[in-house]
Amino acid sequence: MTEGRTHFPVEPWSLTEVGLDLASLGVNESVFALANGHVGFRGTFEEGEPSVVPGTYLNGFFEERPLPYAEAGYGFPEQGQTVVNVTDGKIIRLLVGDSPLDLAYGEIIDHRRTLDLRAGVLRRVTEWRSPNGRTVRVTSTRLVSLTRRSIAAIEYQVECTDDQGDLYIALQSDLLANEDTPGGSGTDDPRAGAALKKPLVAELATAPRGRRAVLVHSTRRSKLRVAVAMDHDVDVPDAAEESIEAWGDLARFQLAARLTSGTAVRIVKYLAYGWSSRRSAPALRDQVEGGLATAKLAGWERLVREQRELLDQHWAQADVEIVGDDELQQAVRVGMFHVLQAGLRAERQPIPAKGLTGDGYDGHTFWDTETYVLPVLTYTAPGAVRDALRWRHSTLDLARERARVLGQNGAAFPWRTIRGEETSGYWPAGTAAFHINADIADAVARYTAATQDGDFDRDYGAELLIETARLWASLGHFDDGRGFRIDGVTGPDEYTAIVDNNVYTNLMAQKNLREAAAAVRRQPDVAGRLDVSPEETAHWERAAEAMVVPWDDELGVHMQSNDFTRHEEWDFAGTPAHKYPLLLHFPYFEIYRTQVVKQADLVMALHLRGDAFTLEEKIADFAYYEARTVRDSSLSAAQQAVVAAETGHLELAHDYWGEAALTDLQNLHGNSGHGLHIASLAGGWTVAVAGFGGMRDHGGALTFAPRLPPRLSRLAFRVVFQGRVLSVEVTREAARYRLVSGDPLQIAHHGAAVTVTGETTELPVPPPPRVDPVRQPHGAAPRRRSRPSSD
Repeated sequence: MTEGRTHFPVEPWSLTEVGLDLASLGVNESVFALANGHVGFRGTFEEGEPSVVPGTYLNGFFEERPLPYAEAGYGFPEQGQTVVNVTDGKIIRLLVGDSPLDLAYGEIIDHRRTLDLRAGVLRRVTEWRSPNGRTVRVTSTRLVSLTRRSIAAIEYQVECTDDQGDLYIALQSDLLANEDTPGGSGTDDPRAGAALKKPLVAELATAPRGRRAVLVHSTRRSKLRVAVAMDHDVDVPDAAEESIEAWGDLARFQLAARLTSGTAVRIVKYLAYGWSSRRSAPALRDQVEGGLATAKLAGWERLVREQRELLDQHWAQADVEIVGDDELQQAVRVGMFHVLQAGLRAERQPIPAKGLTGDGYDGHTFWDTETYVLPVLTYTAPGAVRDALRWRHSTLDLARERARVLGQNGAAFPWRTIRGEETSGYWPAGTAAFHINADIADAVARYTAATQDGDFDRDYGAELLIETARLWASLGHFDDGRGFRIDGVTGPDEYTAIVDNNVYTNLMAQKNLREAAAAVRRQPDVAGRLDVSPEETAHWERAAEAMVVPWDDELGVHMQSNDFTRHEEWDFAGTPAHKYPLLLHFPYFEIYRTQVVKQADLVMALHLRGDAFTLEEKIADFAYYEARTVRDSSLSAAQQAVVAAETGHLELAHDYWGEAALTDLQNLHGNSGHGLHIASLAGGWTVAVAGFGGMRDHGGALTFAPRLPPRLSRLAFRVVFQGRVLSVEVTREAARYRLVSGDPLQIAHHGAAVTVTGETTELPVPPPPRVDPVRQPHGAAPRRRSRPSSD
């Protein structure tokens, strides 16, 4: 897939495509995607073509495929899972006379599409002259409901804009399964998804009455079943003919109408999606028909109003305001919108790395969810976090079984999955990346502290903490010096695999062990049900206290893992730009044995376990690893930005912030057409709040140490915490804290305890620490170096 770099006008609350850029088509399909966590529509045109990947996705709906191995080994996963492009309901084909509207043909007089971040809809206006010389204006508004989990809708209008007499048009509103992919996503890039050829088997097709039709299909191997229903409202100015039919992979409502100059035909298409692993085809048909009936009864205007009301409430407690960088302001809001879309209505399904915007990484969820996405949602939409963690809990039995296969106790959660089984065929980066357990535990502890959700703690959270802790207790061991070691694992840096005592893994495991011990004290009934003995809890606490954290006395820095700082240096000066990402151009053997870091690893520990380091250690560690991190992963820039801000590199942090937030809007990794980098987009919020806002939540309490970079004059954000909404405003000279709602809250500002109330508390912002400049590997400076003007 060849993908261009996109360009959008800078607007505070929207994203607009002006004209048609075929080189950026795949990227724009991703950034204009609409989703709600259950169903996702890529931003393809209603007419179906031109397109690259016309994807429609249901969260958790996948097909199985065998994982091939040249040499299989004990414990290797046997089945892969790939997200399925399910029945496409976006299609409304238009024939102007006998000419199909296709923006790659005819003449585009005017074209623009706008993603409205406050209304939660995708609007489109196209004026087009057909090859036969007739001119029409097409306007459409598309939504995937954030309030009604199964519902999507499209308003589509065609107006005759010439004066050449009667114009006859035909509209074909389709449900289409086993859709061909015109541009294809075929690529040698391992980050892309596997291609599935006609994965759906037709089971039921019906057009029972009026303008309604239903298709039901199932997958061949995973035995999942999907049903999609459509219905329509129609406004026509004059004579019209209608028909509807359904068979096999296609259902079609067709409308033929006559237009004169200035008149228009309008269709509202309502869609309902559902899937199940257990329900019969008739039952699933009835389910989507019922959802469709209620949506149509509510009507288009009400669906639009519900969408706006939900987003008004969300932005009122979650918005981030940036003064001095309008481009970044737009990017951060776009990112937050897509993060919300990825998780709001997932409802006990995973949040994939691409959300529901593309088939990249086969639609899998990784540790990105707990470490990047859930912290944002914890403080902006906590209900979505509860659902995501309940999904993890629902897979506990699979994780326990995986631990037993690996000869360990407790639960071993998968590195990549859709349903809960491990599906990575590359075990050094998959099975050995045990830090996923601690990442899940970290998300559980954060959510529990931020919401004080006692029911969740009792029913789900404590069990997750206990079973993840049990893995560390069996995976690690006490050495002769009585330090607790965790050997033979892979940390977040996938360029350094199968190592001993990865600092990030060890410190996150340390927190996991302590949180589990605390959960046992809070929830004795849960501990009793799980047969947790006092001796087991004491073992966890001893292991946490004795956790090995490698340190290089000579260099005065932490080693990312044992002996990392003794490895050979990578030849950055001799590595040309076209050889990045390294994983596509060099053997892993060569990468693994050198000091080259794919993504923030130890640096991420400086953020998430910052309570385990002194400021001086953070400054030294950041400088050392900055010179060795190439950021071949989109996960890196946000974490580097947070730590850069804390250690006094404010301009560098600003540049990394731009890279994280603009990853997809500028297609910085060249693969946004496979789907959005949801974790990197979440990083836009993270850098604002944890970076320049300096927010930390160590020990379940909020502290702040805000500072702005020179190019910004103001930053403001709100966070939801323990039933309160806290407003934080930062300028170069001062920080202002105020409770929008809720009881007084104890926080800290640059180390000083503060009680925040409904009255504004203003405190001075001290200067940053004075530090020497840091350097990046040759060619690996931040990808964004624009210098927007400051107010």
